[in-house]
Amino acid sequence: MGANLGDAHGTLCWAREAVTSLGDVHASSRLYRTAPVGGPPGQPDYLNAALHLRTSLDPHALLQALHRLEDQAGRERRERWEARVLDLDLLLYGDQVHAGPLLTLPHPRAWERGFVLCPLNDLNPALAHPLTGETVAQALKRVELTGVSVAGLEWSPFRGHR
Repeated sequence: MGANLGDAHGTLCWAREAVTSLGDVHASSRLYRTAPVGGPPGQPDYLNAALHLRTSLDPHALLQALHRLEDQAGRERRERWEARVLDLDLLLYGDQVHAGPLLTLPHPRAWERGFVLCPLNDLNPALAHPLTGETVAQALKRVELTGVSVAGLEWSPFRGHR
């Protein structure tokens, strides 16, 4: 999850709570402040985090529900990689692999981005990419981490409750 417009911290706190309506949030990462990657120049830094969600929704239904939460937060989709009020990505769904026009699992760039891997590392450094077997900890050793830091904002990682 990420945000870099408006009250990004407040939006992510709201989104973390809203995601509990989709299943059981078993863990959340720390909040990270990250420089924008790609997109229009001049964007503010993002706040990013990751959640471990157990849900009965299938991957497509989950992605649709995440998009509805983005819409509720005021997300507008005009340009790829633009600044956004809220971005909720589905990175993994167990070990499922899927390639389609609306959903690709695992997320095709997750293991290439420090702003994704740092929060995932908080959740499970041994988590392995379903196609390559590379763990989050291994990927962190080879990706660029410039511009990624712990945000130091109030965000208590929680485990095992909603």
